[in-house]
Amino acid sequence: MAWTPLAAVLWALAYGAVRVWWAVRGAPSFGRLGIDLIAFKGWSAAGLCAAAAAVALAIRTARWRPPLLAAAWAVCAALLVACPLLLLDVVAGLLPGTGIPPHPVAFLSRAACLVECILLGAAAVAYRRRWRSACLFCGRTGKRVRPAQTPGWAWWAAYAAIAGWLLRLVAQVALGFDFLRRAPRAFLGFEAGFILAGTVLPLALVHPWGRRVPRWLPLGPAFAIGGGLTVYFGVGLVAIAAATLHATWRRDAGSPPLAFFWVAMPAYEMWGLGLLAAAVAYYQVTRPPCRVCGQ
Repeated sequence: MAWTPLAAVLWALAYGAVRVWWAVRGAPSFGRLGIDLIAFKGWSAAGLCAAAAAVALAIRTARWRPPLLAAAWAVCAALLVACPLLLLDVVAGLLPGTGIPPHPVAFLSRAACLVECILLGAAAVAYRRRWRSACLFCGRTGKRVRPAQTPGWAWWAAYAAIAGWLLRLVAQVALGFDFLRRAPRAFLGFEAGFILAGTVLPLALVHPWGRRVPRWLPLGPAFAIGGGLTVYFGVGLVAIAAATLHATWRRDAGSPPLAFFWVAMPAYEMWGLGLLAAAVAYYQVTRPPCRVCGQ
């Protein structure tokens, strides 16, 4: 973890140089969507990179200051909110033919933004661990404490995730499945993953049979899907709420009605948050002794 602040600085400077070039010479085409990041473009995107580099550099050299840690997490949040469209890129890459318009330059820009978020977040964690006299690798400070069994709140979270998935399915049943006629093979693959991620995955995180497999087999998808759903549909909920409040919603041809989004988006958000919470509990319960400090 000691290398993460420097890595965050260097990555922010490299990505920031690209953003400055685009701000001066003009950004390239980002495909049909027309954007790569949400809320940040031009000089504001370059400024976000500069803020990330400055905070990471301060974390690397400064003594313990809680406001500095808060600033690091604030910049991390801004970076994360800027790249939720990366979820569409991943779906388009895994399931070609779904109609989602992938664009390589936009994908690389969003991926670079997410990498900076991860590096800066890791640097913030290392900063806190260093000044708590904790192991930089695992974060433990003394006696190793691991829950003996899955806590009750994790069960609630897992079944909340299933409830969110089920609510999203009910909304789709009410709307119909006409999209299957356009690209049946791609959407059948999507629906298979949809069912597994909404039922088997949250159950595996809280039931004993989910611990009989390598721990990152459920943890990786749980963190990735839960985080992607939470960020993407969290930003979407804000956009829908603003459009509803200001009466600027316009329904495109073939688009679902506004009521559908007010059901589907909160359902996705509940699904994502439930997966994340259950994954945290699974991570704690199955955590092995640290390879560095032995705790």
